Amino acid sequence: MKKRIAAIIMAAAMVMGLAACQSTDGKADSSAQAEGNAKYRVGICQLVQHEALDAATEGFQDALKDELGDDVTFDVQNAQNDSNTCSTIVNSFVANNVDLIMANGTASLQAAAAGTADIPILGTSITEYGVALGLDDFNGTVGGNISGTSDLAPLDEQAQMIKDLFPDAKKVGILYCSAEANSQYQVDTITGYLEKLGYTCSNYAFSDSNDLSTVVTNAASESDVIYVPTDNTVASNTGIIHNTCLAAGVPVVAGEENACKGCGVATLSISYYDLGYTTGQMAAKILAGEADISQMPIEYAPEFTKKYNPSICEEYNMKIPEGYEAIEE
Repeated sequence: MKKRIAAIIMAAAMVMGLAACQSTDGKADSSAQAEGNAKYRVGICQLVQHEALDAATEGFQDALKDELGDDVTFDVQNAQNDSNTCSTIVNSFVANNVDLIMANGTASLQAAAAGTADIPILGTSITEYGVALGLDDFNGTVGGNISGTSDLAPLDEQAQMIKDLFPDAKKVGILYCSAEANSQYQVDTITGYLEKLGYTCSNYAFSDSNDLSTVVTNAASESDVIYVPTDNTVASNTGIIHNTCLAAGVPVVAGEENACKGCGVATLSISYYDLGYTTGQMAAKILAGEADISQMPIEYAPEFTKKYNPSICEEYNMKIPEGYEAIEE
């Protein structure tokens, strides 16, 4: 009788947990229920579903499977771009005593850092860890129970790319979500580089997707070129940006490939799959006891590629110079 009651309680808890969170494909992830005799349990909190973060999660899982095989299982949860849901997901991972948490996106990392000081946390798709975690003395190693990988592309090279593509432009509008701390960091940094190249820069911040349409309309009416940084809210709403800017005849340069696919003419980007894979390799070393996370420096993408969007460039009747790789549609 006691076993039956315990089974009922456990089943109810599982139903409630699955109702609160979704996996990245919108359905409950079966791996958490099929652990069997797996040696390690890894919780993945992904901030929102879009191609870049999806690719990072996929790369992370593939690396751990390649390194540890059937010894690792995953509980993949999607926070639907809500920071409170990130906290709920992390709390469930802590309650279930997972062996490691992968935080995909800044809000996920912030929630994980607030949720546990004991379970190892690896971030990915994080632009700048010092900004994300409020570290005044960040020197490349977070310390404690946190490390990970950064998706920051060289902002000076992105600024130069804008100059190479649009040498006659005068005004650059920088469009970003003010709720994302790492976006503000990119805006502040690239503004300095653009101003040195002779551009006048204006910032156009929106708080969430609800006011994006109004803000991008203003930006397009007052700019010659628009730049969008690596920003999850931007990446999830590229259709609004593209339609508005195309109607105004104002091209967009994007900070990463996923956003460029939806609204940009060109980008200097990384492979998010490779970034996630590197994060997975770090996780394998931690789980196997081969590395101390407190001493692991943040790792960065090994290479960056100039890419262009053929279909959007055609819409702007724009010819891309040599040295750019076409984004596959």
